[in-house]
Amino acid sequence: MTAYSILDLAPILRGGDAGQALRHSLDLARHAEQWGYTRYWVAEHHNMPGVASAATSVVIGHIAAGTRRIRVGSGGIMLPNHAPLVIAEQFGTLAALFPGRIDLGLGRAPGTDMETARALRRDLNSNAMEFPRDVAELQGYLDDPGPEQRVRAIPGQGSKVPLWLLGSSLFSARLAAQMGLPFAFASHFAPESLEEALHVYRSHFQPSAQLQQPYAAAGISVFAADSDEEGAYLATSMQQQFMNLRRGRPGPLPPPVENMDELWSPMEAHGVRQAMKYAMIGSRETVMEGLRAFRDHTNVDELIITGGIFDHDKRLRSFDIAAQLCRDL
Repeated sequence: MTAYSILDLAPILRGGDAGQALRHSLDLARHAEQWGYTRYWVAEHHNMPGVASAATSVVIGHIAAGTRRIRVGSGGIMLPNHAPLVIAEQFGTLAALFPGRIDLGLGRAPGTDMETARALRRDLNSNAMEFPRDVAELQGYLDDPGPEQRVRAIPGQGSKVPLWLLGSSLFSARLAAQMGLPFAFASHFAPESLEEALHVYRSHFQPSAQLQQPYAAAGISVFAADSDEEGAYLATSMQQQFMNLRRGRPGPLPPPVENMDELWSPMEAHGVRQAMKYAMIGSRETVMEGLRAFRDHTNVDELIITGGIFDHDKRLRSFDIAAQLCRDL
């Protein structure tokens, strides 16, 4: 059976605020636990008016405290923004509070624009090869300490919080394979290299203490409803958000509209549809067809499902339908 999980960007709605977004996230997580989702991830983004999960480890603690069994983690922490020791301490603390339930997914992008990255005091002159060293350093802090190790993560040492590498390129796929870590591809917004990344990861995988066989996940968006028309209507909120982001005007998640052609140009429509190539939109039957085709095409071990739906009850309904369909897969 293919596992199924949630990536939640804690969307701030137009007319709403971060407090509402985080209450909605906890409510969704509690339902997800009942519906059989394996894990519930939140992502680090900064200076984004539509995302409430910038303080990612704090949000993880909020979600984990309000649930009982579901795994909770980061999809992901943007490691170049942080000292590895700080992340080890944060996630070591989470693991101490919620034993056996915390995941630490890592990305190498800043999760923001360059000006905000400077405000985060990130070294913008760092090169890509520092990311593997940072991952290895972080892994060392979470492992059992060596006898000569002078700097230790407390809490954190010996917690062995499971690490994941996340990405939308071949770099992270190859690194995950070399380090023997599970890999999650961000095909919910960057689908172009999905097949090649999965091939690189699986063909170069080297077993590790954490993982003996390759384990791959991939992101998809689901907008499930009682009809194809309603699903397409709900998906226009995410389409507008992609369009606004491409225009350099990110904002809160807007309500759905009847006709996107009144808002975007043909070129914008093409770009958004390409980014949302792996969005399953429509009725139960239509979404099931898309899920089955995606699973059969990629053979991933886990589906990471997201979906920016404006109405919270409709959002719950979509994830409920998705869970039912994943169980049927």
